[in-house]
Amino acid sequence: MTRTARGTFQISMKPAESSSAQLGRMTFEKTWAGDLNGQSQGEMLSVGDPQSGTAAYTVLEVFTGTLDGRRGGFAFHQYGTLVGGEASLLYEIVPASGSGELAGITGQLGLKVIDQVHHYELKYALPD
Repeated sequence: MTRTARGTFQISMKPAESSSAQLGRMTFEKTWAGDLNGQSQGEMLSVGDPQSGTAAYTVLEVFTGTLDGRRGGFAFHQYGTLVGGEASLLYEIVPASGSGELAGITGQLGLKVIDQVHHYELKYALPD
């Protein structure tokens, strides 16, 4: 059965050293609130020129906390592109990354930024 979790998160990003002048690299920490409650850490690699309307990035992120009261953790993978100013985003739970009471979790996250606040909607499933 697919369930839906909603809430917000705050993010703190810091530039990190990159192996190439063309690659941007950032590390970050997030604090999640709502149905998904806890902390995550991750790294982002990007390439392109967002100011011109064309770029791409990928993120790996590890979450620890609770989801609808179940304690555990899992990893996210994000993949975003910007082409001609049009953005697309895939934000999903890494298969087999769940631990604790979140073992076996699958799902995808939708994201909207409204007035600089990140709002998420996570559609997920857990084994019975």
